[in-house]
Amino acid sequence: MKVLETTAVALACLSGQVLGRAVSHRGGALNMFEYSGGIEQRALLQDIVTWDNQSLYIHGERLTIFSGEVHPFRLPVSSLYIDIFQKIKALGFNTVSFYVDWALLEGKPGTYRAEGIFDLQPFFNAAKQAGIYLLARPGPYINAEVSGGGFPGWLQRVNGTLRTRDPAYWNATKNYANHIGTTIAANQITKGGPIILYQPENEYSGWTTGYSDDGQYMQDIMDTARNDGVIIPFISNDAGAEGHNAPGSGVGAVDIYGHDSYPLGFDCANPSTWPSGDLPTYFRETHLEQSPSTPFSLVEFQGGSFDPWQGSGFENCAALLGPEFESVFYKNNIAAGVAFLNLYMTFGGTNWGNLGYPDGYTSYDYGAAISESRSITREKYSELKLLGNFLKVSPSYLDVVPGTTSNSTYTSTTALTVTPLIGRSTKSSFYVVRHSDYTSLDTTSYTLKVPTSAGTLTLPQLGGSLTLNGRDSKIHVTDYDVAGTNILYSTAEVFTWKNFSDYKALVVYGGAGEHHELAISSSSSAKISIVDGSKSGVTTNIQKGQAIIAWDVSSSRRIVRVDDLLVFLLDRNSAYDYWVPQVGTSDSTIGFTTEETVASSIIVNAGYLVRYAWLQGGELHLSADFNATTTVEVIGVPKAASSLYVNGVLYSHTKTSNGFWTASVKYSTPKISLPDFSKLTWKYVDSLPEIKSTYDDSAWVNADHDWTNNTANPIVTPVSLYASDYGFNTGHLLYRGHFVANGNEKTFYVETIGGSGFGSSVWLNGTLLGSWTGSAANDSAASTYTLPTLKSGSSYTLTILTSNTGLEEDWVVGSETMKTPRGILDFDLSGHNQSDITWKITGNLGGEDYVDLTRGPLNEGGLYAERQGWHQPSPPSSDWQTSSPLDGISQAGVGFYSTSFTLDLPKGYDIPLYFTFGNSSGSSYRVQLYVNGYQFGTYVPQLGPQTKFPVPQGILNYQGENWVAITLWAQESSGAKVDSLELTYTTPVLTALTGIESSPQPAYSQRAGAY
Repeated sequence: MKVLETTAVALACLSGQVLGRAVSHRGGALNMFEYSGGIEQRALLQDIVTWDNQSLYIHGERLTIFSGEVHPFRLPVSSLYIDIFQKIKALGFNTVSFYVDWALLEGKPGTYRAEGIFDLQPFFNAAKQAGIYLLARPGPYINAEVSGGGFPGWLQRVNGTLRTRDPAYWNATKNYANHIGTTIAANQITKGGPIILYQPENEYSGWTTGYSDDGQYMQDIMDTARNDGVIIPFISNDAGAEGHNAPGSGVGAVDIYGHDSYPLGFDCANPSTWPSGDLPTYFRETHLEQSPSTPFSLVEFQGGSFDPWQGSGFENCAALLGPEFESVFYKNNIAAGVAFLNLYMTFGGTNWGNLGYPDGYTSYDYGAAISESRSITREKYSELKLLGNFLKVSPSYLDVVPGTTSNSTYTSTTALTVTPLIGRSTKSSFYVVRHSDYTSLDTTSYTLKVPTSAGTLTLPQLGGSLTLNGRDSKIHVTDYDVAGTNILYSTAEVFTWKNFSDYKALVVYGGAGEHHELAISSSSSAKISIVDGSKSGVTTNIQKGQAIIAWDVSSSRRIVRVDDLLVFLLDRNSAYDYWVPQVGTSDSTIGFTTEETVASSIIVNAGYLVRYAWLQGGELHLSADFNATTTVEVIGVPKAASSLYVNGVLYSHTKTSNGFWTASVKYSTPKISLPDFSKLTWKYVDSLPEIKSTYDDSAWVNADHDWTNNTANPIVTPVSLYASDYGFNTGHLLYRGHFVANGNEKTFYVETIGGSGFGSSVWLNGTLLGSWTGSAANDSAASTYTLPTLKSGSSYTLTILTSNTGLEEDWVVGSETMKTPRGILDFDLSGHNQSDITWKITGNLGGEDYVDLTRGPLNEGGLYAERQGWHQPSPPSSDWQTSSPLDGISQAGVGFYSTSFTLDLPKGYDIPLYFTFGNSSGSSYRVQLYVNGYQFGTYVPQLGPQTKFPVPQGILNYQGENWVAITLWAQESSGAKVDSLELTYTTPVLTALTGIESSPQPAYSQRAGAY
């Protein structure tokens, strides 16, 4: 082990080394608690977030970290952050991981802007309000399927290798790194904020020939953060279980080692097909090999998938990575002893304003548990809630040590595999059961043989057998503690348990058609009775100090009382409707407690969503959402409560024989009036006047650099035609090439590059030569166009329009893929030297001195209407032609359309709205959708798959005026039109969500220097 320099900062970075006797493991078995006394490891600068080899502690409380990935920059409405956090809290999660996109904050070198929609403070405040911890992942490189992997486009001009200690790159990062480090430091838990962990760099795990893992590079990043005041622990996310920068590895070692895993990959085309060999059964062994002194951490585990141009769509991704995947793969992680599990993504959001990378389209739904429109109707959300709440009430899980996986020791069939998790200092143990062939669709019967405090038992004891359906997995528990009551075993899975003032409650569930058995350690005098639901299919018995309940799973709930314990027997689908909200003292803040004592929460059966609860005097308040008329049932009503309020409304309630409260919340479908776009007055203006011979491009930038700073892509033309060399890094690009004809021109060859899915069109003096309409497989296109006969001595202009679908990511160090240029790679005009053409270039107005500081450096491109700012509200359209994008244009070019409408949607409802396009003509065109100045959709019908573009409230004004703009780029000489365009919605949700404020929407004002 290398010894770091003994500066204060370097000492802080040694905090990941084992305190106590050193632990080593090279191939043999290792007791994870071998080192002296199980001493907690502590960062030297703070003692709030600590850890041992089994888990993290926060304020001394041992925690399983269950986390969801959320990117604030993909939801540019800060008042909606609380909605996402509350929905994640309701899953039973306690943490959210977030990236920061450098490209959005430093669009101009040396100028850092983090105001308005880019201000992170509202995100931090909402997390704290919801009682959610944060893992900060600021990069500077993040990958994340964003343009440049988070690198600003001007890094293409940096004469140094990215993600290395090359001074040119390192110096370029300093402004961002210092600003973001200071911001995170001010919001870390030691300052009263929610941030508990800091990830330096991101997936620093791959290198080309000539480059290798540079510990000093990682160390320098950590030192920078320490110098900015970050004192919380550092955690890594290796791109695979490779052990890079693990504690004890020397310079650059993090405090806590973590890695990624995406076992089913990123092809959603066949969502019912699971390839064999992809279940990670090596996690436990590799963790003991690589980082035995830290808790097993999966800092990115698959929660969905990205989807490319011409992909199968995110609903397929949600199906592929759906509830079956969660049950098998997440429980496999539990079998490996995972103590930190972050799911990427849990809410994906939108690649609005050109922030996405080239291989994806506008949506970043990701097939996540929470959809792009913030809906939680996907079954995978509900399945995840079952697991999250189970871990939340199972502190003994963090005391277990995974044993040897077997397909013969614990079950009666080798078709099943069982991993035991054996309690170390408690009696509690967990048995994770799956099919040996995890892809199997078979239904398999079995018995379970497990050791318990009552001896080794074969389950079920009262006869019958257990069942595991295909692509399912179960966690059976033994000697499971419920507030002092010992659950000797349960073959049904635990959802939650609570210790109320008069009784305890345990909620368990099983799948349809299954048989289960549960036993409670008790005396022979124990009283057992069915107190709710049918007795059919339920058997109870008291024998050998056990109160045994056996039942066939039914969609009708049964409750069995054993002394002071109520056992709720549910089927899985019914369990989906149960929630476990914390009960606070006000509606302003929910605490961070994980409630292992279950002292401050209740159980609510209430359908769509229960966010949280609070008790004020005798008033019990629920904050909840409904998508149908719902009977709300409150279990464990606080003693002091006498009245029930739901979303501030007093409801009469009935008290059942078991002491539960019930009330009916009526749902009425609201009346929703949406504009008919075919009947609105649209104003039209030509947005490609550049193809006219009379157009004056004197204000454009001269493309006259006979060199490039792009070290990864030397130029092959007399002057650079790389857009970034002239400060243009986003959106559409335009070139005008001027030459004098000599009569020998026959063809024009051009190679354009814009990223996967990009398009280009070429005109000669207003005549379309041809277009590249796009392909998911090509980031560049070489085309040769036949020219008409040109008049010798006459001047001609080539106009080239090309799109930029984002900059490449740069995952592998040394590959410099982020520097892959945008614009023109090469050209040839027959009968001429290349130098015979003089070039002009433009992109977004001002380039890196971008004009719209509110919407940021990437939101607009170089189309004429964009440069003028006409995509913003209230453009000067009174003198424009009246024409609709549904009429379109009759020749190749770009039409710009603007209209306005007023919404007056009913308050109190969350109503997801979508701009929905249709294309039946088969023509090739490209559309940009602007909503109140924000670019919220790139629609390319020939590529797809996206046709519906959700736009959140806050970008759309639900009670007020809205401006919509469309750019229609027709790539064929016959022109193009939008065949249909509608504003549509899905089921409105009666919601507790309030206080949604519109993001800033500055209106059009004449732009100085616009051309």
